[in-house]
Amino acid sequence: MRDWQPVLGLPLWVWLFVVPSGLMLLCLFKPEPMRRVLRPWWAFLDRIYNGAGVVAAVFMVTILLLIVGQMIARWASLTFPGSTEYAGYAMAATSFFALAYTLTHGGHIRVSIFLNIGGRHHFWLDAGAMLISALTATYFARYAIKTNLLSHMLNDRTQGQDYAPEWLLTLVSMFGTWPWNWGQLWAESGSGWVYTPVWLPQLPMSIGTVLLAIALWDYLSRMLVTGAPQIKGEALE
Repeated sequence: MRDWQPVLGLPLWVWLFVVPSGLMLLCLFKPEPMRRVLRPWWAFLDRIYNGAGVVAAVFMVTILLLIVGQMIARWASLTFPGSTEYAGYAMAATSFFALAYTLTHGGHIRVSIFLNIGGRHHFWLDAGAMLISALTATYFARYAIKTNLLSHMLNDRTQGQDYAPEWLLTLVSMFGTWPWNWGQLWAESGSGWVYTPVWLPQLPMSIGTVLLAIALWDYLSRMLVTGAPQIKGEALE
């Protein structure tokens, strides 16, 4: 698998870094036209971030239920195979799905000592920090997806005692295949349980890092268009 393979005639790094940076320049120099273009997208993305927060909350409740299940199984002298692994997967999903939601609601700790001493340059320092964060998050999101694809390609399986139903794997795999291949996908699917493929618990990592990267570019665009930071209520100044 080659890195930075071309997409629509352009290298992947151009789509990931150059195109978003160009859009940020348009937001800086053409704020009013970009405001009209981006405003509907801002509302849509805010709903996506809130939805990701709800999913993170569901996985957090799942951790609680798994712990309760472990306690009941221990009291009843029963085994709950894979419970530790399932709890770990739920914890990872909680963390990654919550990234974008926490950022957009000011829950991330930002050490802003350099911003506070910036004086009249505070805005540009903040915008620069947001740009560096967006570039870094985009880099990590790209390689999180690559990790997911490699795990699928290698058919890497868990080393624990956790299992997953084959129908669940087929259902999730539908999102990575064309609709006209779904029939064959289900025809090849079984009804039993198999060792959990590593790509399944890795999916929240890929989704969460992609949402974080989008949120950083999104809120940088809002900052450049409005001339003021849009993330409020930071936990630490």
